[in-house]
Amino acid sequence: MPDRAQRIRVVIDDRESRSGLLHILRSLKEVDVSVRRLSLGDYEVDGKFLFERKTMSDFVVSIRDGRLFQQAARLAASDKRCALILEGRGRDLAESGMRREAIQGALMSVSLFFGIPVFRSLEPEESARLFCYAARQGRRFATGALPRRGRRPQGKRRRQLAILQELPGIGPSRAAQLLEVFGNVEGVMTAGLEDLSSASGIGKKTAESIRWVMKEPGVEYPSQEDDLLF
Repeated sequence: MPDRAQRIRVVIDDRESRSGLLHILRSLKEVDVSVRRLSLGDYEVDGKFLFERKTMSDFVVSIRDGRLFQQAARLAASDKRCALILEGRGRDLAESGMRREAIQGALMSVSLFFGIPVFRSLEPEESARLFCYAARQGRRFATGALPRRGRRPQGKRRRQLAILQELPGIGPSRAAQLLEVFGNVEGVMTAGLEDLSSASGIGKKTAESIRWVMKEPGVEYPSQEDDLLF
């Protein structure tokens, strides 16, 4: 058994303590588990990584009520490396009634515009393994065993500006204007068309493009079972 200093440290948000992952993680000899309220994310790993975990059904609900993009905006502004884990099977999405392109549009927004990687997991056991993989890779990276590619912008404001500049039609000056008007990335992503259009220098066309990114219509998922829908 690894000594305590070498164990992977996982903090579980207390609202996730009934998910089944708590028991699984505690059964792993290399993992040291604690439970407390996290202000962001569901699982903190080695003090460096934050994971937001969603079952397929919760993922669909979070798209519908807009919670997904609020969470993504907050995660993207974090100083920790963040990721989203989608847990479940493709048939769960097929049974949700949500259109295929709406789900793909949401995944594109999370991964491309917020810069948050999305991982698939079929079950809680696999999610637990992903936490351990991330910790091991992080430790190898810290010791120089893995290549480093570029640097993330430092400082919360610079990171927020970088996120906003990924939106269509938004350059440095418009990103700064949006941040001044709405206060943070979450405020921009959840703002309505009218509020975005009224912001100085944005205009209706750019506002419509931003709203289009955040809400993508499309065709229905096929009904057949498929665990590799994306």
